[in-house]
Amino acid sequence: MKKIRIKDQLIEPYHQVFDDVIKAHKYSWIILTSGRAGAKSSGVSIIANSKIVQDPDCSGIILRKRHNKLRKTVYKEFIRAISRMGIDKRRAYEITKSPMEVRYKKNGNTVYFAGSDSVDDTKGIIDENKPIKFVVLDELTEFFEVGEGEDELNNIEATFVRGNDGEFVMITMFNPPRNPNAPIMKWLDKMKKRKDVLHIHTDYRDVPISWIGKKLVQAAEALKALDEKMYRWIWLGLCTGVDEAIYYMFSEKHIRKPLRKTYNLIVVGGDYGQQNATTFQALGLNPDVLHPGLEGLTEFYHSGRDTGKQKSPSEYAEALKDMVKELHEKYSCGTFYVILDPSAKGLKEECKRTCRSLPCTVVFKDQMDERKGKMNDVALGISRVQKLLNYGLLHLDPSQEHLIDEMQTYEYDKKALDAGKEVPVKVGDHGPDALRYAVMWAWSKLKKYLPVSEKDEE
Repeated sequence: MKKIRIKDQLIEPYHQVFDDVIKAHKYSWIILTSGRAGAKSSGVSIIANSKIVQDPDCSGIILRKRHNKLRKTVYKEFIRAISRMGIDKRRAYEITKSPMEVRYKKNGNTVYFAGSDSVDDTKGIIDENKPIKFVVLDELTEFFEVGEGEDELNNIEATFVRGNDGEFVMITMFNPPRNPNAPIMKWLDKMKKRKDVLHIHTDYRDVPISWIGKKLVQAAEALKALDEKMYRWIWLGLCTGVDEAIYYMFSEKHIRKPLRKTYNLIVVGGDYGQQNATTFQALGLNPDVLHPGLEGLTEFYHSGRDTGKQKSPSEYAEALKDMVKELHEKYSCGTFYVILDPSAKGLKEECKRTCRSLPCTVVFKDQMDERKGKMNDVALGISRVQKLLNYGLLHLDPSQEHLIDEMQTYEYDKKALDAGKEVPVKVGDHGPDALRYAVMWAWSKLKKYLPVSEKDEE
């Protein structure tokens, strides 16, 4: 076993956490917050590993809200920490994937990995032979966004502290949301008033460059130059507040004529309304290394309410057919992907029938196709559009007048923001919705042009 000083593998702010978990036992809750690359997960994995190695009689639990995210995140990071500590994992540990458990052979101490898809899911994990001395909750925001928030946390604590007369600590980690009114931030403010709570906030500047790499620092600084407010939230982990304008970074620099004369792939996002507007927004994928990204090409837009004339699904299908035919002829594109509003099933079938006669391939993709439920995730879609705008990977053609207008007026509901929720106002959102559908489908082809650190934490 190679001798390594454990604290040398931790950033300086976490030395206090290490000392408390290993020997001081002063705190009942340790809350770690940070911006991106703030070393939370790696630090906690090393501390938890050190605990089961040094304490002769203990076990621990590491939870995420969703069970299906465990293996690629906290489980993987925990095993990686063993190597960073200079321990031969094959000789010293028994590691299983089903169930996900890591046992230190010398003393039999075990760390269990589980999801908390419901509060009751955690109750059957209790180790009857070893006292549970720590519970780690990763990505704590998930417990507030899709769980029961503070009630669930208290229930988890009560489940595992029961029968433990000795030391016990809850260790939680999360990146703060933009909105300071979010429920998790109100919970944090309340917890910080307790004497048995330790809160530590870090960001990438606390981490040695040799650990995170120069490219990550360069990506952070690049975003700082483009959008300092977004930088302060993403990289510094500060609650900067949420602008009512969703695409506040959208400006004249994002409006230009397409750079290419031909496109191998064009994606069309469509939002459907009966009284409200129906729109098709077409964008071409530019793979040029000098000017990569999505380039707006044209739009179709009709509002029955504004014009006083309703159109039938067959008329909208003909409009889509005409758009595709024109783009095929103008840009020599042989493949089109069409992603429609998930509620527009009837329109989709009509469009599929109508477009069969076109001399090019038109593929209709469902909102949930190949994305495991993510395609119509509004918050995720908005975040991805924002990333493309910030890094100059999305441009609109001047002819997309309705989309351009709506990009500048698309906003969050102020009352919802005050309540800690980011809910777009359902007015003037047809173009942005169509654009979001297109971006979500094309994301796997677009994210490779982003800085390494931005290629998806989702």
